Amino acid sequence: MKKQYFINANIIDPYNSISEVGGLIIGEDGKIEAVGKKVNTNNLPTREKPIDLKGKYIFPGLVDMRVFVGEPGYEYKENFRTLSNAALSGGVTSVVTMPNTDPIIDNVSIVDFLKRRGRDKSKINIFPCASLTKNIEGTNMTEFGLLQKKGIIAFTDGVKTIQNPRLMSRIMNSAKDLGCLIMQHAEDYELAKNGMINSGIIASKLGLSGIPEIAERILIERDLTLLEKVKCRYHISQLSSQKSIDVIKQRKEVVKFTSGVSINNLSLNENDIGDFRTFLKLSPPLRREEDREALVQGLKDELIDVIVSDHKPEDEESKRLTFSQAATGASGIETLLSLSLELYHNGSLKLETIIKALTSNPAKILKINKGNLSIGNDADLCIVDLDKPWIVKKEKLVSKSKNTSIEDKKLQGKVTNTFVKGKELFKI
Repeated sequence: MKKQYFINANIIDPYNSISEVGGLIIGEDGKIEAVGKKVNTNNLPTREKPIDLKGKYIFPGLVDMRVFVGEPGYEYKENFRTLSNAALSGGVTSVVTMPNTDPIIDNVSIVDFLKRRGRDKSKINIFPCASLTKNIEGTNMTEFGLLQKKGIIAFTDGVKTIQNPRLMSRIMNSAKDLGCLIMQHAEDYELAKNGMINSGIIASKLGLSGIPEIAERILIERDLTLLEKVKCRYHISQLSSQKSIDVIKQRKEVVKFTSGVSINNLSLNENDIGDFRTFLKLSPPLRREEDREALVQGLKDELIDVIVSDHKPEDEESKRLTFSQAATGASGIETLLSLSLELYHNGSLKLETIIKALTSNPAKILKINKGNLSIGNDADLCIVDLDKPWIVKKEKLVSKSKNTSIEDKKLQGKVTNTFVKGKELFKI
């Protein structure tokens, strides 16, 4: 690999507290050799022709903590190859994959298969999760120790929640002993049963059963109460309501944990569902505008740690049904950064806050050396034109499934290049 020189870039790296105009050098081994304001034409070898980025931004490669891939079992929705291509087009270089596949990722042999497929078919860094319970049935724990030794980075039941408090207590005890990360989708099954959208006026108007915010809050309260007794690595996958933020604010002073939010809940609200738009049937559901604003404030106040895409590809046939029959979820990995940048452009959040929640914070929670531009690390990064306007068109999406929640939305900010281990794997 030839040495690469970049100059005249705006560099944002929250991990190393870098926010300055400068350059970056990628060595022949694909590692970062130098970064920052010291990298300029005056300090480069005269025979080398640097790439002038003319004010574009360099960010660390994004780390997406909640991604569903269809392999194995649902390859028609998404496989490792199509997922990595979609991720690269959105500046994402590392993903944490959920265990909701067929078969479920709950034993060592499946993990071996998964890692082989990920290595052979994917161009990005794949960090697989295993399920908390056998077959995601919520009754028997998986073998945390064995699975962790095989390279499992965290444990979650994905779209399902551990409902049994005794089982959750046992899981936390095991996680504490082994140092495992537990990721919980917070939703009480009985309260959310048959629900499709946020409980409230719009649900009543559309004649759809609702999911009350208390279904989320009650699970968070329970788990954080258990966490006071058993201190393990615990992460709430996605928050969606103002009341949940209030709980987080109170408990942060008592017990240590982390939390995330889907870009869908940060950018959209229940009004966007309009006249039965099934592509906006999500979990957790889109809630009130007041809830969305509270989530943005939660990020600003550092109560929420990470932003995720909650990328859940579904084929169009399963979305173009009645609301009750339609599949839940939206593909979003390639629009994650651009949609997040909307919060910067409209003055809601600082750019550093957004990039931190997309890079160094998830890497810190996962305990992986990604999401930064440290010298000597793999050159996983993306180059972004912060002002480039574009419109989301499903036919132009790279993902195998085109179930985007923001069809025809006008965005500002586009990834122009993505590098993994120093190799340019995406370019427009």
